[in-house]
Amino acid sequence: MLARKARIQEKHSLDLCWPSRNAMAHLDSEVKEECLREDLKFYFMNPCEKYRARHQIPWKLGLQILKIVMVTTQLVRFGLSNQMVVAFKEENTVAFKHLFLKGYSGTDEDDYSCSVYTQEDVYESIFFALSQYRQLKNISLGTLGYGENEDNRIGLKVCKQHYKKGTMFPSNETLNIDSDIEKDCVHLDLSKSPQDWKNSSFFRLEFYRLLQVEISFHLKGIDLQTIHSRELPDCYVFQNTITFDNKAHSGKIKIYFDSEAKIEECKDLNISGSIQKNTQYVLVFDAFVIVICLASLILCTRSIVLALRLRKRFLDFFLEKYKRRVCDADQWEFINGWYILVIISDLMTIIGSILKMEIKAKNLTNYDLCSILLGTSTLFVWVGVIRYLGYFQAYNVLILTMQASLPKVLRFCACAGMIYLGYTFCGWIVLGPYHDKFEDLNTVAECLFSLVNGDDMFATFAQIQQKSILVWLFSRLYLYSFISLFIYMILSLFIALITDSYDTIKKYQQNGFPETDLQEFLKECSSKEKYQKGSSAFLSCVCCLRRKGSEDHLIPVT
Repeated sequence: MLARKARIQEKHSLDLCWPSRNAMAHLDSEVKEECLREDLKFYFMNPCEKYRARHQIPWKLGLQILKIVMVTTQLVRFGLSNQMVVAFKEENTVAFKHLFLKGYSGTDEDDYSCSVYTQEDVYESIFFALSQYRQLKNISLGTLGYGENEDNRIGLKVCKQHYKKGTMFPSNETLNIDSDIEKDCVHLDLSKSPQDWKNSSFFRLEFYRLLQVEISFHLKGIDLQTIHSRELPDCYVFQNTITFDNKAHSGKIKIYFDSEAKIEECKDLNISGSIQKNTQYVLVFDAFVIVICLASLILCTRSIVLALRLRKRFLDFFLEKYKRRVCDADQWEFINGWYILVIISDLMTIIGSILKMEIKAKNLTNYDLCSILLGTSTLFVWVGVIRYLGYFQAYNVLILTMQASLPKVLRFCACAGMIYLGYTFCGWIVLGPYHDKFEDLNTVAECLFSLVNGDDMFATFAQIQQKSILVWLFSRLYLYSFISLFIYMILSLFIALITDSYDTIKKYQQNGFPETDLQEFLKECSSKEKYQKGSSAFLSCVCCLRRKGSEDHLIPVT
């Protein structure tokens, strides 16, 4: 009897010392919930709050600030170098027009360079270009030389297109011609004199069936102005084409000059001085930029991966406890768009920096692709700064307004775009023959966009030709209706959408934003009143111990 009583007392003592199995399970659930809540709170803190909470150094913040300085410096240096390339190409094109176009005034006529109106002027213009090419080294001020054409031959290639033979008598309104087009070409080398070229039967043109004459030749040049900037010079190949266009047969032959410049690797560069050292310094700087962007890319990618893991924990917990899914808005809170923007920017900067290093070493010459990558990446880097300004309420209004108004603005623009396209097609087909700004679809779209912004209105009204009274009246109705519809109605509604979103955001900032499931979960008390003080202490202790052992895998680094 005494032994049984002792066993009962011992069992009762153990029950008092240790919680039951259900109590332990419940306690473990509370530990998980509290750990999840603490991890979520920490994830949505800004870098300063994270440092105050756990003394976690904001590596990404410091890295982004350093990257802004480095990328901007790199872009400015590359922009100055690219500016010299563009200037060299444009100045050479202007010089070529003065060298090879007889009577060039220095200003292009519309989209062509100049025009001729008599047969004598056509022959003089053709042979003037041929003669200037032959004596180029004696008259040119540039560092130019002859280049090989597609046939690996030095010289001029002259081609003419014309209809097959026929007869035409305008006075009798008689025309007998074959519409098939023939193309004849001849190569003129430097061994022959200009007089031999003039006596050639090839240049006896029948203008009534002539479509065009095309003179093409290649020139080579070296850009020496880069030496003043302590950079290696570039070697260029200029593919020049002079086109005498007679397709309209209107008595006016338009002369087009087209020059396409390609940068090629110089075969033999022997330059002494400090240029080589400067090139090495720039290459080292670009390599450092790549290292910085790689570090930023790795940290942001890691943060996104850890955020997705945290998102999965929250979704599983919410489904297990409340038996329902989390709303889409809360799920998107874990997808940080700024990190994605930074990752895209880092990738573009890395690729652009590699191309820039190759260009600097004269192994590549694709300035355009490098400019697009570096320019766009710098744009994204500076846009990403808004994220850190958004931590302050005074600066966060812009970001919140853009986020709130973007869906409505896109839907509104889709509807307004249909009306805009309708006006574009209508203006092109009706006003195209009577107005320069409506000649093609691209020009019409640009003209209408300028009108929406209030630019060049009077000139658009005034330049319409009054050859047709019906078209002139239609143009007035067309322009007045478009301006009234888009400026007074559509543009005003567009601004009203953004203003409405701004007012809503200001109201929420004053009275509080609507709470979602995620925000309500984060606001819940970290301890429950039904547990005793010892149980709460034990819960916090276990949570802290678990987090200490696994926070490197769960908590994103800022």
